[in-house]
Amino acid sequence: MSSANVKINAMLGDYPNTLALKQGKLKANGVEFNFLKFAEGEVPHDHFKRVVKGEFHFGELALMTVLQAIGYGYPLIALPVALHGRFQHGQIAYNADRGVLKPEDLHGKTIGMRTYSQTTPTWVRGILHNDYGVDLSKVNFVAQGDGHVPEYKEPSNVRRANKGKKLAQMLLDGEVDAAVLAADQNPKFRTLVPDPAAAGIAWNKKNNALMVNHIVVVGAAFAKENPDAVREIYRLMKESKAAANEPLPKDGIDKRPIGYAAVKRDFDIAAEYAWQQRIIPKQLRADDLFNDTTRALD
Repeated sequence: MSSANVKINAMLGDYPNTLALKQGKLKANGVEFNFLKFAEGEVPHDHFKRVVKGEFHFGELALMTVLQAIGYGYPLIALPVALHGRFQHGQIAYNADRGVLKPEDLHGKTIGMRTYSQTTPTWVRGILHNDYGVDLSKVNFVAQGDGHVPEYKEPSNVRRANKGKKLAQMLLDGEVDAAVLAADQNPKFRTLVPDPAAAGIAWNKKNNALMVNHIVVVGAAFAKENPDAVREIYRLMKESKAAANEPLPKDGIDKRPIGYAAVKRDFDIAAEYAWQQRIIPKQLRADDLFNDTTRALD
C-alpha cells in the first residue's frame, strides 16, 4: 500500500455482503482499512456507541440509531448501503401457555425488549400502531438496557428490567405479556402477528419498502475532506455484495439493497416510524441523512 492511501479506521460486522471487503479480496484504490477485530462473543452493536461518538471513520450502525444520532446533531453521514433487513412481523412473541394474545389485546399489557429505541422494537411498534391500530401510549414497555444516543429520553410508559433478567424467561414467568424476540426460542412461544411471512409481504406491497436494520455511516468531517475515499468505500461495498452472489430469498425481495434509489423509500419510512414514536427529536427524511457525495451513490 502506498503511503498516499487514506487510512480508514472501520467497524463492520461479518455478513455475506461484507466478507470480500473485510478479507482483503478486493483491490482498493487509494484507501487502506484498519478493521476493528471483535473479541470472542462481541457483536457489532456492542460498539455502536463508539461509532456514534465518532471513534471510526467508517462504521456500522442500526438505522434507528443513525436517525437518532443525526437528529441530535452528531456529525455522521449515511451511505446508501443496507447491510441487512427483514420484515419484523415475526419478531414479537407471546407465551401460549397463558392464553391467546392478539395485537388488538395489547392495551394495558406489557411488552419486553432489549432496548426501547433499538431498531427492531421500533419497527415492531410501528407495525402494531400503523397496521393494527395499537395506541402505544396505552401499552407498558420493559427494556433491558438503554440506547446508543445518550440525549434520548424514553417515554414515561417505559421502565427498566431488573438486572440479569432474560427476555425469554420474563415471558415464561408472565412478567411480560409479549416480548420482542423470535418465537422459535421456546416451543411455548407463538408470534403475536398471525402468519408473519404473509404479513411481511403484505406490508411490503402496501409500503413499497423493506424494514432495514443495519446500514453504514462515515464521519461528516472525514466525508468532507475525503469525498473520493467515500466513493471508494461505496464501490468496494458494492463489489463485496456482488462477490457474495447471494440468491434472492423466497419472497424475491433483496434484503441488502444498495444505492440511493434502492434505499431511499426504506429510509424514509424508517424516519416516519421514528418520528411517530418520537424516537427522534425532530422530523427527518432520508435526504437528511446524506450529503451531496453519498446522495449521488447508485
